[in-house]
Amino acid sequence: MIIAETDRLLISKFNTKDAPFFLELANAPNSKKYIGDKNLKSVEDAKQYLTNKTIKSYKDFDFGFYKLELKEENNKPIGTCGLAKREELEFADIGFAFLPQYEGKGFGYEASIEILKLAKNRFKLSKITAITVPYNKNSIKLLGKLGLTFEKKVKPFEDDEELLLFTKNL
Repeated sequence: MIIAETDRLLISKFNTKDAPFFLELANAPNSKKYIGDKNLKSVEDAKQYLTNKTIKSYKDFDFGFYKLELKEENNKPIGTCGLAKREELEFADIGFAFLPQYEGKGFGYEASIEILKLAKNRFKLSKITAITVPYNKNSIKLLGKLGLTFEKKVKPFEDDEELLLFTKNL
């Protein structure tokens, strides 16, 4: 189900048929390096993750992470962008990830602008956050370009890794 569109991208909800793509994305080098290893080893693992996390988020919050498809390549899935509502954070946070060959081409900015519009206009969110590891320079740069500003360092998860928290009022 398409929820938004940009000049180059279709933004749609994930379903379990997207598991092979999601498995590839979750195991891409930068996904593992900057987001973490989701321990997805098979298409079945990816299906379970999509069902229990991503699709569940659509039901629980009316938003989640979305599949990004490149129009000029016959709607080939190239990444994800969306919103998560985590127990550990007060506000929903925006995030993104791409297959390696599509990183650094402006797709993160293009998709995130649409997601921020949806956050404000459709989901009626007043504030957005983002979290990233301090060494993910490209993500930090993109968050700044999107108008998010650094607020503080946080350790929201059990792994005790210190993350940078960015915020933006919508």
